[in-house]
Amino acid sequence: MTTLEKLVTDSKERISELIRLKQDGTKIVGYVPNGYMPEELVYASGAIPVGLVRGGDHEAVMASEAHLFRLLDSFCRSQIGYRVLGKEALYQLPDLLVVPITDRNITAIADSWEFSTEVEVFKYGVPRYKGVKHAFEYYVEGLKLLKQKLEKLTGLEIKKDRLTKEVELSNIINHRLEEISFTRKSQPPGISGKNFFGLNHVSYYADRQVLLSALESISLEVKRGEYLPRRGARIMLVGSTMAQGDSKVVDLLEQAGANIVIEEFSEGIRPRQQKIETKGDLIRNIATTYLEGRISPALFHGVMRERFDYLLTLIKEFRVDGVVWYSLMYRDCYDREGLLFSRVLEKETGIPFLKINSDYDAAETGQLKTRVETFIDMVKQGR
Repeated sequence: MTTLEKLVTDSKERISELIRLKQDGTKIVGYVPNGYMPEELVYASGAIPVGLVRGGDHEAVMASEAHLFRLLDSFCRSQIGYRVLGKEALYQLPDLLVVPITDRNITAIADSWEFSTEVEVFKYGVPRYKGVKHAFEYYVEGLKLLKQKLEKLTGLEIKKDRLTKEVELSNIINHRLEEISFTRKSQPPGISGKNFFGLNHVSYYADRQVLLSALESISLEVKRGEYLPRRGARIMLVGSTMAQGDSKVVDLLEQAGANIVIEEFSEGIRPRQQKIETKGDLIRNIATTYLEGRISPALFHGVMRERFDYLLTLIKEFRVDGVVWYSLMYRDCYDREGLLFSRVLEKETGIPFLKINSDYDAAETGQLKTRVETFIDMVKQGR
């Protein structure tokens, strides 16, 4: 058994461990993994952060209908669905749900939990502008309020030395994840897209020391060729969210003979690529990294060209043969951006582009299978 297989298998035991820790008095902080909630602050407060990354189940989408109106993103609707269904233990654990507000879909997660559960919800705004002083200060103030909320939750002051330690650990973990992901620049890739997704998803609730040790072992195993997928068309997968359990498109691509060599999602590798400076004001340093230093999501103002240039750079560095744009139903900003990017892609690279929409419905699979297989055949012919 590889280290990755053991880590994924042991993730079930990790949930049992979190249940025991909660029973013993440790506070659990659930959060929406859109790249704007600093885990470092939560750990430094003595609580444990748990990223709510489940998706892909139409049952959870349907269960949300009593709490949300239909015209919202499938992943965001699922987040209240999992809570009310009671089948996912991770969704029953939070003492506090932290929601950085970026758009109406994310707001719906906060509102539904606030009105339909007994869990306290803490919201703070994420400005849609970068490089604007008042926007940056607004985000800094949100982080300060979050710090105060966490200290009240646990009864512990977040001291600089403890926060520094957590920041340093995050920097190491994120660097290790990036290193493993970037082995996919090689031919064949060092690890399959599906395996990397599995690793990344587990990282949102794994014990950090266990995770770090596993990442070091996985890095060595990747170098030894233990995760090598077969050669195939090199695909970049782009979208808003690739949730744990939402494996349909990934499976179809790999079954059709493709390798996902890079992805661009809110809970993907993008939020992990910048290092947090440990000297000076740590709250402002965290804000600099989380807000200013990262490539913004689709919904930010004035950054579309920055995002497109970033995607085009990834296409070149990872020698991508084709792009699959994976949009969830009613995630309008990504639908719109996908249309615009397809035009830029055609003009600047000429490589094939496929746009897919999903509502986490099993009935989609047959049609998606045909479209994916046809697309990969076209990509192979182009190569």
